[in-house]
Amino acid sequence: MSKTKLDKTENQQQNPTENAEQTQNEICFDDLTLDEAVTLLKQTFDMNAKLSEQVTALTEALEKSTATAQTNQDNWYRSAAEFENYKKRNATIRQDAYFDGKKDVLLSFLVVGDSVDRALSVQLDDKTREGVMLIKKQFAETLSHLGVEEIDPLGETFDPTTSEAIAVVDAGEDEQSQTVKTVFKKGYKMSGKMLRYAQVIVIK
Repeated sequence: MSKTKLDKTENQQQNPTENAEQTQNEICFDDLTLDEAVTLLKQTFDMNAKLSEQVTALTEALEKSTATAQTNQDNWYRSAAEFENYKKRNATIRQDAYFDGKKDVLLSFLVVGDSVDRALSVQLDDKTREGVMLIKKQFAETLSHLGVEEIDPLGETFDPTTSEAIAVVDAGEDEQSQTVKTVFKKGYKMSGKMLRYAQVIVIK
């Protein structure tokens, strides 16, 4: 027996299962004719080509689905952001409308305060002054309850953001320029917004 055949025999004895599968495969391929082998290879090639086409189609479909999902997500985020902006704008509009409505009522009410201040600026007997001072106190408490802040810039530097100069007078002795000398009407603001500018006389 030749050395090659002897080695093959020994391998078969050592790995009977592997050798049996190998022998079976060899028999399967050995049973094919050349035409059958070519046909089998061609079928395998065609099958691989079809699988490749399917993989390509699935990849394209996945890419389209991913792009669609991204677009839908972007649209959702955009819609959510627009809705939040809409709610904020709507809330601002409601607040402005509420402020304007409240402002109209308060402006007519502030006239009472002007009348009280004018009454206190003239000579009054003690009982009358006491009564007027009580009205003034109640008026101030009502404004405070409504969130209205009084602006009385007497003796302060003129501030055009809170006051309106209705007249300018020459400076007297020990008077500083651009100082409010007289408050003709007090100013008022609510929630940081001006309800009415103070009307003042300013030293030149």
